[in-house]
Amino acid sequence: MSSTAIPHSFPIGIDPSDIDFMGHVNNASYLKWVQAAVISHWQRLAPADAVANHLWVALKHEITYRKPAFLDDDVIATVLLEKVQGARAFYETIIRRGEEVLAEVRSSWCCLDAETLRPARLANNVIERFFPDEER
Repeated sequence: MSSTAIPHSFPIGIDPSDIDFMGHVNNASYLKWVQAAVISHWQRLAPADAVANHLWVALKHEITYRKPAFLDDDVIATVLLEKVQGARAFYETIIRRGEEVLAEVRSSWCCLDAETLRPARLANNVIERFFPDEER
């Protein structure tokens, strides 16, 4: 499925508060970036009513750190929705500085109904917006 998904590029601003005692971005900042990138992807591709009626909470992040990032780096997160299963979504996010991969993140998220805060399945017509070439 991931071959037909629409990737989403999310520019990352590195703040001085992201820098740790070793002079590079603290590992915890990557979690903040992944969350912002995934939510931005959802807001960009989902219809406005789906965005208004659903919230996302992270269930799991698995991060492989490849290289450190520094304060003045130009960093971009590329988000790819791999699949949706029930109320869960599975993402891959690659964080790069130019062509260099800084981190690879696999994450799973749960979709919630914004009113009840209970898990909610997305309608097929919403999911299809993320996989436009997918035959159903």
